[in-house]
Amino acid sequence: MGENLTRKILKAHLADGRMAPGEEIGIKIDEILIQDITGTAAMQHFEAMQLHRVRCKVACVYGDHNVLQVSEENTEDHQYLSTAARKYGIWWAKPGSGIGHQIHQEHFACPGDTALGADSHTVHMGGMGLFAMGAGGLDVAVAMGGGPYYFDMPAVVRVQLSGALPPWSTAKDVILEMLRRKTAKGGFGKVFEYVGPGVETLNVQQRITICNMGAELGATTSIFASDARTRDYLRRIGRERDWQEVAPDPGADYDDSMVLDLSAVEPLVALPSNPDKVVPIAEAEGVKVDEVMVGSCTNGSYMDLKAVAHIVKGRKVHPDVLFFIHPSSRLDLEALSREGLLTDLLASGANVEAATCGACIGVGHVPAKGMKSLRAINRNFKGRTGQKDDEVYLSSSEVAAASAVTGAITDPRKLGIPAPAQEMPAKLDLTNPSLVPPASKEAAASIAVIKGDNITGIPLKGPLAEALNAEVLIKLWDNISTDHIMPAGSQILRFRSNIPKLAEYVFNRVDPEFPARAKDKDGGFIVAGSNYGQGSSREHAAIAPMYLGVVGVIVKDFARIHLANLINWGIVPMTFANPSDYDAVEQGDALEIAGIRRLVGSGAESLTVKNVTRGTAFEVRLTLTRRERDYLLEGGKLAHTKAHHIH
Repeated sequence: MGENLTRKILKAHLADGRMAPGEEIGIKIDEILIQDITGTAAMQHFEAMQLHRVRCKVACVYGDHNVLQVSEENTEDHQYLSTAARKYGIWWAKPGSGIGHQIHQEHFACPGDTALGADSHTVHMGGMGLFAMGAGGLDVAVAMGGGPYYFDMPAVVRVQLSGALPPWSTAKDVILEMLRRKTAKGGFGKVFEYVGPGVETLNVQQRITICNMGAELGATTSIFASDARTRDYLRRIGRERDWQEVAPDPGADYDDSMVLDLSAVEPLVALPSNPDKVVPIAEAEGVKVDEVMVGSCTNGSYMDLKAVAHIVKGRKVHPDVLFFIHPSSRLDLEALSREGLLTDLLASGANVEAATCGACIGVGHVPAKGMKSLRAINRNFKGRTGQKDDEVYLSSSEVAAASAVTGAITDPRKLGIPAPAQEMPAKLDLTNPSLVPPASKEAAASIAVIKGDNITGIPLKGPLAEALNAEVLIKLWDNISTDHIMPAGSQILRFRSNIPKLAEYVFNRVDPEFPARAKDKDGGFIVAGSNYGQGSSREHAAIAPMYLGVVGVIVKDFARIHLANLINWGIVPMTFANPSDYDAVEQGDALEIAGIRRLVGSGAESLTVKNVTRGTAFEVRLTLTRRERDYLLEGGKLAHTKAHHIH
């Protein structure tokens, strides 16, 4: 049998381990992406390694989240990142130049490469034939220094695409259909590799959209081959020299397979408040909406915005609706402007805003209580907008534009106009004045890295204790996202470089008393249900709880990136051996795990947790590699890395 594309790329980059599903491997990383929320920590981790220069093919830090600089703390972060980037051999994308994934796609992404980003939507790049993953900032920093990135070898699922999308059905509907079938945890430990005759009908941006939102499946990543369509895109943007064909072998072997007929895909909507609550548009049609958004790294491309301009041309946004657009690329916006399409958007009453993540992460346009939002973005986790009781629906850009005009969720097939073409830009001028190259090694020596008062450094946890005796500080439900744990929004994001201050907001929109309780109890345990830590890669959702004294997390199962982040920061991640034991533990219960340091060190995979309050006990699983156990014993990956320096 031939090799699938995933295995071919991983084999070419394998640095450690054996490529059997479920076994740990380490791979060499070619391309690094960091951004201005997770990036300050990643940069500080890199500085702690004292390597002075990145050791990967290309690295870039993107100012795409805290772009408005609503406080001096935001500006201090950008000042730090811009000076550190130039000094250490990293490109710097100024605030407002666009969303990192899209800029990287335009300027740097090369088929066949591996890419790692301190952002869960780094999987975006899979649409160009890269093996791209999101990770915590500490893992990314190690890769910046030339170290391997470690993860469990995923199972590779063949997604056989047939047919072609009918008018008004989009790539966004394809990934919503995947979420409807597989759920938000259905991709755990898997790569979705899209193959078949239907692939040829999808352009690169459509493939990007599908891969980007594959993060919401909990997948390790998603990937398409690099083919004639990929070459055509790179030709259009002046980078044909970077093209190479990367594809699975004929008759390639896969661990699992599924079939998706593109011709049967219809417009879909995800209901509040999880991306997998997907229904046909008929089941959401008529819901009155107060605000509509098109944008983010998923739906802010030239293709999306050209479709929106087609729909709103000659029409006006409904009087009761605020319609705002966050382009994902400044260059895409410039191309739209040159074609006159920006005029159509503005004339309709749409607010065209900066090319940033913006309201997708709760920076701006926070809805009032009771308002309903329809957003062509990737996530609708409760509270992600900055309003803890928000009601956010997800859709394609076409559904969003139609709904902005009518004032209610609308099936665009009923507009009575031809469907917009799914078009790529004919040409994109990559002359980007907002993209600053790194300084030469010689010039870097004279560059001073500027750190403002808000950049306080990253605290470390001490070595794992001999035993754990602490209370359950909070008990949570299924599908807790990193937005629940460490919320975004402009009020909180400005403290991402100040862990003591940031820690005051842990679980702020779930239980505002949590930080005070954790301090009063000298730390403790978190208990939760299934898919704990889904969503963003933000390692602050592990660092800030660690700072508050959280010693262990016991859940039914974890999301991939957050599990790695907990280990990296010395928090013991445990799963209930019997999921029903979740019901027998409550907030305030005193738990005891005797001899945990010895058990972790000896390779024990089962631990006994004594519930002292209730006089009961239950078993938990501790499924860790030898490397991960060493991290926990030393108090986390940074402590371990300092003790075992990368050379």
